[in-house]
Amino acid sequence: MNTKQLDRIHTGKGFIAALDQSGGSTPKALLQYGIQEDRYSNEEEMFALVHEMRTRIIKSPAFNSEHILGAILFENTMDRFIDGQATADYLWDQKGIVPFLKIDQGLAEPENGVQLMKPIPGLDDLLKRAVQKNIFGTKMRSLIKEAYPAGIQKVVEQQFAIARQIASVGLVPIIEPEVDIHSKDKQQAEKLLKQEISTQLAALDKDVKVMLKLSIPTEDNFYSDFIEDPHVVRVVALSGGYTQSEANDKLARNHGLIASFSRALSQGLSDQQTDEEFSTMLARSTQAIYEASIT
Repeated sequence: MNTKQLDRIHTGKGFIAALDQSGGSTPKALLQYGIQEDRYSNEEEMFALVHEMRTRIIKSPAFNSEHILGAILFENTMDRFIDGQATADYLWDQKGIVPFLKIDQGLAEPENGVQLMKPIPGLDDLLKRAVQKNIFGTKMRSLIKEAYPAGIQKVVEQQFAIARQIASVGLVPIIEPEVDIHSKDKQQAEKLLKQEISTQLAALDKDVKVMLKLSIPTEDNFYSDFIEDPHVVRVVALSGGYTQSEANDKLARNHGLIASFSRALSQGLSDQQTDEEFSTMLARSTQAIYEASIT
């Protein structure tokens, strides 16, 4: 584990940029960016375009370590290059931004009010490659739709079981059991989730470090205990479908919680913008998210 990167994530001011749309979410990300589906005819062309978009974001002067602590990448992005340098190395060497990797393969079908992660075939090999490519940590997402105790317990148990596997190779796992912001019993689901996470944190070996990526809670500062937990490097928030303004307002009310936004970060960016327009819009977003993250 890179101790400089660990210290930056643990104590630094800023937020984590989520640049990890993959599979089914990639066409939506491209549409949001102004690229219609008739611009590509197969998956390789699609991923080439999304890499161009991510490269434009990463190389922008507005994407800098003054505001951004880390960036979460999709596997395809990890395997590509920026100016001849592997993406993760470019982030750290040129930008001072810590690289993470999304490892999950999407969500299983809904059951017991939740969606577990699909099986992750070849996970051992992926983690080895991540270490070789100087990735610091990983991210994996589940989804909670209802306050169903048995379902939430399964989500957290699955997350922590894989987190232990990730930590065993020296990577820091970001555990992401998202609570749907549209859930009719979101607050009760958060209470059940907090109980299950607390149980799992208490059972970790003393040297295991994790991060938590959680929906912005209904009750302000609800996750403050996790921020102080010795196992937890950082607690970060997902935007979950809120607009950037909504997400920033809610985040600012939760002291010590920092952003890890995807859609809210790229809101307003367009393929049709000039580089100056693009950087101006991105600078506006990074500044606003940064300010909400350091309250």
